[in-house]
Amino acid sequence: MTDTQENLATEQKVIDQHYMLQALDLAKLAAQADEVPVGAIVVKDGVIIGRGSNAPISSHDPTAHAEITAMRDAAKHLKNYRLVGCTLYVTLEPCAMCSGAIQHARIARLVFGANDPKTGACGSVVNLMAEAKLNHHTGITGGVMATECGATLSEFFKARRK
Repeated sequence: MTDTQENLATEQKVIDQHYMLQALDLAKLAAQADEVPVGAIVVKDGVIIGRGSNAPISSHDPTAHAEITAMRDAAKHLKNYRLVGCTLYVTLEPCAMCSGAIQHARIARLVFGANDPKTGACGSVVNLMAEAKLNHHTGITGGVMATECGATLSEFFKARRK
């Protein structure tokens, strides 16, 4: 790797952490609402255009995952159901439903925090993003601030068990 490539990789890591911190703030809001603490944001050209946090319980909507609500917000902002050129940051590896929606929206890049060994569809259980038969392939960067994202989930479930 050249010095230029290393600098670009370091710069991207800093950017990813910056946006993941904002997704973590949304996850904490979900926890305060007694929802599983997952937060997501959509970024286009360095601007946050969509925000979401888990809300399936309070909204009585099984599709109200953080990723879906963030993409809905972004689509309204762009006035387009295609989110071409966007990056989605989410604190937990997306499930199959969200992975499908990410592909349908044409998200260019997905950045997630903690792996989901039970329902993760971006490498942990299955990897829908790598399915050659599908016509869109989103780039994936996993494990960004995984410790912090995982701790948010662990603390939430630990408190619920008390």
